[in-house]
Amino acid sequence: MITLTDLGYDYPSGGPALEGVSLHLPAGALMVLAGVNGSGKSTLLSLLAGIFTPTAGRLAIGPCTSPKDCHRFRELVSLVVQDSDLQIVGATVSEDLCLGLPPADAAGLARARGMAERFGLAPLWEAPVQTLSGGQKRRLCLAAALRDQPQVLVLDEPFANLDYPGVAMMREIIADNKGRGLTQIIAAHDVEPLADLADSWAVLAAGRLALSGTADEVFPRLRDHGVRPPCAWLLGRDLRPW
Repeated sequence: MITLTDLGYDYPSGGPALEGVSLHLPAGALMVLAGVNGSGKSTLLSLLAGIFTPTAGRLAIGPCTSPKDCHRFRELVSLVVQDSDLQIVGATVSEDLCLGLPPADAAGLARARGMAERFGLAPLWEAPVQTLSGGQKRRLCLAAALRDQPQVLVLDEPFANLDYPGVAMMREIIADNKGRGLTQIIAAHDVEPLADLADSWAVLAAGRLALSGTADEVFPRLRDHGVRPPCAWLLGRDLRPW
């Protein structure tokens, strides 16, 4: 489904943000992308979403390859950024969920309402977005990202600034997406809530791929790259639902 081959990206001002990154993710799988601040995680997510164009190597998503088909990635991939306020554009929940739909698009409106129901936002359909809690805003961003049924969902720090109930609900959404066969890539500092959900792991360090593989292959070396391993794994127990 997704293949990165010696992928690289240079900042417009000069200097590499990513160098020689090679990864593969099959359809329907969930990969966690870890690493300290400045390691290149958000840059990689922007490349996957078609916001940035690679300056080296090759990125393939389904039948599309970048840089040739970079513009088509936006049809296949939905990105949810860390700061919900940067992504929400509409003045109300309904306006944001219906953004870009033609006035007579009954099917699109039905998808938008369906997403509002799925994410518990239907009672807030006409609510001004500034009245939403942080968790509700995060769910609105996810609902909007999934409205047009992308093949890939890319999440940047989905648990940031959420309380425990919010984290638990976000986990349920991610697990439900996985059950529906959606391919997901999630960038996270705290890997604990994702430890039992991820199929594979990748760790970036200074723009390069430092680790990749299964939990058994990656967890023993997470600390070497500034990432705390899951507590259950540190205690020598099996990874269980968080």
